[in-house]
Amino acid sequence: MGSIRYEKGDDCIVNLIMDMPHSPANIMNHQFSEDFKQAVTRLELEKDSLCGVILSSAKNTFFAGGDLKLLSSVDEHQKKPTFDFLESMKRSLRQLEQLKVPVVAAINGAALGGGWELALSCHFRVSLDEDATKLGLPEVTLGLLPAAGGITRMVRLLGLETALPYLLEGKKFSPKQGKEIGLIHELAKDQRELLSLARQLIHENPHASQPWDQKSGPMAGSPIFHSKMAQKLSILPALVTKKSKGCYPAPEAIIASAVEGSLVDFDTASRIESRYFISLVSGAIAKNMIGTFWFQLNAIKSGSSRPKDYPQEKTKKVGILGAGMMGAGIAFASALRGIDVVLKDITEEKAEKGKSYSLEILTKMKGRGKVDQIEIEKILNRIKPTSRYNDLAGCDLMIEAVYEDQELKALVTRETEANTDDNKMVFASNTSTIPISSLAEASRNPESFIGLHFFSPVDKMPLVEIIVGEKTSHKTLAKAFDFVLQIQKTPIVVNDSRGFFTSRVFGTFVSEGLMMLGEGLDPVIIEKAATLSGMPVGPLAVSDEVSLKLSHMVRKTTIRDLEYQGLPIPDDPAAQIVEDMVVKYQRLGKAYGGGFYHYDAGGSKNIWPELYQIYFQKEREIPIKDMQDRLLFIQSIETVRCLEEGVLNSVRDANVGSILGIGFAPWTGGAIQYINQYGVREFSARAHELATQYGKRFTPPSLLLEKAERNEYFKDE
Repeated sequence: MGSIRYEKGDDCIVNLIMDMPHSPANIMNHQFSEDFKQAVTRLELEKDSLCGVILSSAKNTFFAGGDLKLLSSVDEHQKKPTFDFLESMKRSLRQLEQLKVPVVAAINGAALGGGWELALSCHFRVSLDEDATKLGLPEVTLGLLPAAGGITRMVRLLGLETALPYLLEGKKFSPKQGKEIGLIHELAKDQRELLSLARQLIHENPHASQPWDQKSGPMAGSPIFHSKMAQKLSILPALVTKKSKGCYPAPEAIIASAVEGSLVDFDTASRIESRYFISLVSGAIAKNMIGTFWFQLNAIKSGSSRPKDYPQEKTKKVGILGAGMMGAGIAFASALRGIDVVLKDITEEKAEKGKSYSLEILTKMKGRGKVDQIEIEKILNRIKPTSRYNDLAGCDLMIEAVYEDQELKALVTRETEANTDDNKMVFASNTSTIPISSLAEASRNPESFIGLHFFSPVDKMPLVEIIVGEKTSHKTLAKAFDFVLQIQKTPIVVNDSRGFFTSRVFGTFVSEGLMMLGEGLDPVIIEKAATLSGMPVGPLAVSDEVSLKLSHMVRKTTIRDLEYQGLPIPDDPAAQIVEDMVVKYQRLGKAYGGGFYHYDAGGSKNIWPELYQIYFQKEREIPIKDMQDRLLFIQSIETVRCLEEGVLNSVRDANVGSILGIGFAPWTGGAIQYINQYGVREFSARAHELATQYGKRFTPPSLLLEKAERNEYFKDE
């Protein structure tokens, strides 16, 4: 039993210590399954001499869950072997809980997915009382469902209605929260007490059994045929579909498994669970999501894009220039993670207003029980609002977060550097479109100048796009990368160009939607096509959120810069629509009262009725599938161009950045994985069709044609 140590004490209690060799965490793979089967078989043979069993871990965490590398390789030919493997593991878990001696899970760290399912198969669960420890079943976030008894046991422990949020949302919880809802029996302050409490539960409950194995034990919660429950279940699929837009099969499979399983005995319910799991794990969507949200995301966070020859460095004090929405958000994100912040604006009043943004967020967090008043004071005390340059002394990172105007940004850079003496300080610009190499011309140290493109609102958006200029040093990049991880954001690294990666691709999505509007298509259908494709909002709604006024000003700045460089100004029908909305109709966006949408005082919104009079042509209609393809294909094609031009360095940055930065449909696995799963040749052929019907912008780039010729997937080396 290479992954499990079997230790029997003088008190006749066996401690099964999980310790997967050559791995930082315990995972549910073939080796563990076989070792666990052997351990349970031995327990069965010795059960007459046992007082109880403790399931514990030698790792820093309890159990990490299933082997995703193994699961992501499941295809049509491996469905039966995978089902058999799963059922074998579940038989061992079933044996464990039917030993007729008490079994306790001693949870010393995270128990997610298969780890929580292991714990659920024990009669009692004791956990270290640490808020950082996370428990739960997040499989749905990877396009899967809990398949080691998680659905079957959670429904029987909590009842269908209470269990579903943990299953459908992948809701994680702390040990303390687990105790409040009855899933954790005892909390321990340290490892010694953890095992002591486990033994105590064994001695106090010598004849333990699971509720579902007790004849007198009804299932928790309201019966499924109760009128109120039946009413809720009748609308639940519609609510799930409204949220998922039909792009994600996992939530529907979870509901079916939970409901069907609640109507039958435990073992039948368990097999139902397994069958639904196999249908998901062998499908493309789970593979897309596992590949991007697990393997590629973890590779990024482990430093795949970070220069290797520089030691990790923590930022101690960050100066933020500009206390508007972006600057205030960056200040909060930094202070929340223990970094001292100097928040500077042209007046003390503006700087104080920027700091108050952090208080607003923290007050909401306190209401949700995330922080207490002492923590709030600690975080706020890290932020020093000021209008004086002298207060920036000692900052090892400076982030300029002023308005998106090159002349203003250059002025702020020069003034700040003239009033600070530290030549070693890294200077970053939070720009979304202006080339970093151009902005670095205003700096006395262009090798220490870099782009840090945050997304709004900063406290919620997980991505930061790091932009490397022509003269940016590797040391500067390493420092910026470390800072992004320090504030618990996800960094992608791109090379310099106008709009970089995310803004370029986001711009194609918005422009395509506006061009459809200009073609006379129904604006409501345009928005619906976007959300049915898996995008979070439609191009018209997101244009309003960004603000049409800002888009118009960025366009004017771009034209001015292109003229200065003697470059041609491309024709842009979408930009003309924005200009008309701003100049002709005075519709500047949501923040200014309305744009493509009309906004009610109560918070609801509807398409601005006059759009139909201005643009809509009743006779103009195209298939909604074409609209969906146009919105997704144009983004993927532009992403390929970014790879081709060297703006992007890796497929993983492309996929993760497209989802976390611009909301590219997550079910696809990202803008490049969308091409892979569509089929590179098939995607190229469809792009040619779209180019013929709707414009040359859909013409496949050379890199895509080369991949299609070789029938070769896009992947990192």
